[in-house]
Amino acid sequence: MKKIDRLKNVSSKSFSAAIAPEAVTKNLRKGAETLTGKQSLLILAGIWLLGAVGDRLWFILDHAPPSWDRADYLNGAMNYWQALQSPQWFNGEWWRNFWLLSSKIPPLTYIATSPFFHFFGVSADTATLLLLVYSAILLLSIYGLGVLLFNNRIALWAAGICQLLPGLYRYRLEFLLDYPVTAVVTCSFFCLTLWKVKSKPIKPVNINYFPENPPEELPPRSKFQKFTDKYLNGWVCAIFFGLSFGVAMMVKQTSLLFLITPLIWIFLSILFQRHWERIAQLLVSFGISTLIFGWWYRTNWLLILTSGKRATLDSAIAEGDPALNTIHAWVYYWKILPYLLSWHLLIVPIVGLIVYGGRKFLTTDGRRWTRISYRSVTKFIGRYSLVWIGVFFFGGYLFSSLNINKDARYILPILPVLSLFLAAGLLAWRGRWQNEIRWGTIGLALLLAVINFFPIDRAEIVTNILSPRVQHRPYLGKEYPHEEVIAEIIKQDPYLQTTLAVLPSTSTINQHNFSFYGAKANFQVYGRQVGVREKEVVADGRSLDWFIVKTGEQGSVPEAQAQLVDFVEGIPAFRLETSWKLPDEDSDLILYHRKKPSVEVKPISGKRETVQLDRITIPEVTPPGVPVPVKYEWSGPWEKLKSGLVLLTWGWEDETEIPVVAKFTDSNPRMNWLHDRAIAMGRLTAGSKNPQPEDTFRVIERTAMLPDANILPGTYRLEALYLNRETGESYPIPIPETTIQIDPEAEPTPAPELDLITQLRTVAPNLAEGVAGLEPIFELTARINQYDPIQDYLNQAEQALAYRLDRQYLNLDWAYSLVLAQILQQNVEGAIASLEKVIQLDSDNPYNYAYLALVYLYDWRPFTAEEILEKANSLNPNLEIVQILSGVAAFMQGHLVKAWQILSPLINNSQ
Repeated sequence: MKKIDRLKNVSSKSFSAAIAPEAVTKNLRKGAETLTGKQSLLILAGIWLLGAVGDRLWFILDHAPPSWDRADYLNGAMNYWQALQSPQWFNGEWWRNFWLLSSKIPPLTYIATSPFFHFFGVSADTATLLLLVYSAILLLSIYGLGVLLFNNRIALWAAGICQLLPGLYRYRLEFLLDYPVTAVVTCSFFCLTLWKVKSKPIKPVNINYFPENPPEELPPRSKFQKFTDKYLNGWVCAIFFGLSFGVAMMVKQTSLLFLITPLIWIFLSILFQRHWERIAQLLVSFGISTLIFGWWYRTNWLLILTSGKRATLDSAIAEGDPALNTIHAWVYYWKILPYLLSWHLLIVPIVGLIVYGGRKFLTTDGRRWTRISYRSVTKFIGRYSLVWIGVFFFGGYLFSSLNINKDARYILPILPVLSLFLAAGLLAWRGRWQNEIRWGTIGLALLLAVINFFPIDRAEIVTNILSPRVQHRPYLGKEYPHEEVIAEIIKQDPYLQTTLAVLPSTSTINQHNFSFYGAKANFQVYGRQVGVREKEVVADGRSLDWFIVKTGEQGSVPEAQAQLVDFVEGIPAFRLETSWKLPDEDSDLILYHRKKPSVEVKPISGKRETVQLDRITIPEVTPPGVPVPVKYEWSGPWEKLKSGLVLLTWGWEDETEIPVVAKFTDSNPRMNWLHDRAIAMGRLTAGSKNPQPEDTFRVIERTAMLPDANILPGTYRLEALYLNRETGESYPIPIPETTIQIDPEAEPTPAPELDLITQLRTVAPNLAEGVAGLEPIFELTARINQYDPIQDYLNQAEQALAYRLDRQYLNLDWAYSLVLAQILQQNVEGAIASLEKVIQLDSDNPYNYAYLALVYLYDWRPFTAEEILEKANSLNPNLEIVQILSGVAAFMQGHLVKAWQILSPLINNSQ
């Protein structure tokens, strides 16, 4: 009985004391017992500080511009930092737009970077300060996990190893999401383990499972341990897990790949054991996590699903990743695991465990070995600890391998858990040289980290043998001219937001890092990659005013890129603005600018109270159905120019002369055409000049308009209306005497590209054709979205068309255009109202009901969507899209049998 009483006092934090033979038990606990909790935390802080100093030194030495992904994530952080400059915490529309800033990747890391930008200034190095926080989370989590499953000695060694694993410190130097995912997944797994331990009380242990001399009693429990024993019950730990899981899902969706297996394992276990209170605790934790990540996922769930193919399958094909039906896909991570761990950190602990196990097996009879190796203080902490960690490891490996898009950084979250085994393996070494082996292994790992971090002559041979493929040394050369390029563009266009077409795509010269440096300059310049498709080369070249071209190596670019380079360099419309010799000394960076840009802004003297149209230049006559060049010259106070929409209507000059055949409707599209948009195409920005609201400016626009192909021949006159986007103020704009003659026999005049709103209105009526009409819409919007990086043209179109439909007359083409603009902005309520207008104008088209049902499904209102789809079915019961949406609506309502009955015939027909 005394033996049993002593065993009841063995802490759940001493896993090794229960499962290991008593000889090693004493050694594993030796040293751990001499450290208090405060001392352990001080050691942990020292481990963190050592890594932090090395990281910051690396960043001080590195002068390289951010590469593709790193710059892309920096841009995401910049967008959220900008949004948080003027938050509206109690405005639902502001929150919707806030979540839409990152529609494919959860934004927690972006949001968490904002305080560092605020206090330390905006730079790439400042953003990486957040990684120090993630390092602290990782070290604390792996320490806590080690203490729960082993003891604080193994926990501290595991934390030190985490700082020295090449796979971790390699990506600790990149502003990517992989290291943050590793930290939050480890934290969430620790909280789940803590809940599993605390939610199940320790039971007495059968004395027959232990050696004749049971483990010694642990020292008296500290005040902190007593506090945690008292207050860290199952419900509190469930809350902690819910918070950590919610945070993990807000860092990246792939966190679920590593946590789903232990979650399923534990749920089935407690369900089988009928632990209803623990099931309730787990469900509560999921409810808490949903409150954290649910808002973003609810807003962006459709884009997450639709973008999955591009992020996985397309990327895997482009990178040549192995297919899932090959053995290479399943051993891919197994083959690179030694590189992520380093060979010596992998081999030495494994050998230690083998030598120790073999020696004990030879000196202990088999019965006693079996008896003392597989039982423990509790069912979970003893028998299932290694199984529990194995579930996490193999589950993470399996689901990572199932992801067809492979990369070493995608498997990082399993490395911290592996560090526990590596630490146990190092501590398993026994004998005279045990300390030399342990510290020699750690010292060599530290030396490899230094060599991999910093350029040391003739040291590559060591890293190539022990930790190949993880070198990540700082760039010590001259700085690249990104900021000079941005400064030159702003110098030429100080009052405009500019889209810079970046034609090369290398790790140092790409559209993402130009966007980042442009964002640093008051978000005045955005970089975009164009020239991707051969059929769009001419449109790309005609649509933008600024182009960056590089000689020499072009990077990862499509074949059409060379054609666009030839287009820009070969036509007289562009001039070479400036060029820079790049640090490699073998290539130049060249900046081209359009001689007659699409928009010019100049300050002028005098005062204006309202916006005026001073001059308009158009050809005297033009045929219908072709773009017409037009030059507008506006003037007015800065604030009203910046906030102004102009609603321009070219209408029949004399209504008394309208032919009888054209009088059957007031909304006859053959009698007018529109040219609505924001002044300066919405590109006016204060930038660094910071003009006063009353300062007067002249805005010159060179663009094109499009009379309808079926418009009646005759003379058309311009009418203009000013609409303030902010206040809703509107008034007619006096205009010079301006007319244009539509003559089918006239020769067309060469014109620039149509403005983006006109292009949108031109393609929007294709919505009436259903699925067949969507392809040209997607193709067009994918292209023109590159020209307006913030997609402000959609907001311009929405406001202008809503004004016309509310105050003038209902026009089906206008209504389709409004619907398209609102759907592309994910404006649910606006799209529903506009689709109801479309149905009012064309109630016999089943596709209109399908669109409305789709919006309701997107907004998680499947019951309403089902009612709408019944109307579409009554009009045409054979439409496949309606059947698919009906199946989805049934599935979202939980009617799984009905969903299968609807969708299964469609699946069979498609095979």
